[in-house]
Amino acid sequence: MKRYNIAILGATGAVGQEFLKLIEERNFPFAELRLLASSRSAGKEIVFMGKTYIVEEATKDSFANIDIALFAGGSVSKEFAPYAVKAGAVVIDNSSAFRMDPEVPLIVPEVNPEAILKHKGIIANPNCSTIIMVMALKPIYDLAKIKRVVVSTYQAVSGAGKEGIDELDNQVREHSEGKTMTANILPSSSLPKHYPIAFNLIPQIDAFLDNLYTKEEIKMIDETKKIMEDYEMKITATTVRVPVYRSHSESINIELEQPLTLAAIKTALASFPGVQVQDNPKEQIYPMPLFTSEVDDVFVGRIREDNSAPNAYNMWVVGDQIRKGAALNTLQIAEMMIKNEWL
Repeated sequence: MKRYNIAILGATGAVGQEFLKLIEERNFPFAELRLLASSRSAGKEIVFMGKTYIVEEATKDSFANIDIALFAGGSVSKEFAPYAVKAGAVVIDNSSAFRMDPEVPLIVPEVNPEAILKHKGIIANPNCSTIIMVMALKPIYDLAKIKRVVVSTYQAVSGAGKEGIDELDNQVREHSEGKTMTANILPSSSLPKHYPIAFNLIPQIDAFLDNLYTKEEIKMIDETKKIMEDYEMKITATTVRVPVYRSHSESINIELEQPLTLAAIKTALASFPGVQVQDNPKEQIYPMPLFTSEVDDVFVGRIREDNSAPNAYNMWVVGDQIRKGAALNTLQIAEMMIKNEWL
């Protein structure tokens, strides 16, 4: 099997570290591995598959002889992606920089794999909450067109990176010691005000826009329409940060153009690659973030009719946002390109 030269930009962060775990787990066919990060992390040693790698500072010349560049996300994507493409690499980017660019495909491999072929050197990985949602929407959409989606998210602190995890840890410790909880990260480190997340919920992820939605909510709306190639679908979202370490949860209500039986919906979901149905109310079986963390699949439960509207249904969807919501989805895009000889 042919092997490929891989670069990981953001190798020391949560998503970058998950890339490394998955590359080993999935026996990804790499030849050379180049670990890149900011100047702050340059020089760090990472032991991977028995070999010690030195993290290099990312520069415009970092992508020579690289076939696939996995970008973990962040503001550096816009700066370095053009250099990587110019050097001949295909960039698969986790940031929001290119997602809504009409020239850049936005990919969830199980949902819209054919769109990969439209790339011009850059492929965008959707927002983590968007990926988890469309994995549940697509198999139902294939049975009956979805007219409207109402989604509320319950997003883990790991969505804010390692700093979010550390802050929750610190606040729990401070609270147990009777101290005032210090907050510097959430809802966003760039905002003027911060709130504790321990024992709390924060109904804001990212900054508010003029329309009173947050950027995170608009990402879910716009990205879903692009991925599903349905700009008439009505979508509204409320995104909430919760004191859970890992794995996002979503309460999703959908309205269809025609009725479906619950059996048909469950069969479609259970048959869809990367989705597992956990739905047995009598036995109290339903998805929960504690049990879906560090698992590849997206889990769906609490599937039921919405008795308040025709052709409407509710479901509860949970998935690991660092895996399927970020690193795994990115790697699956690369694997699909290799399998189909699209590189």
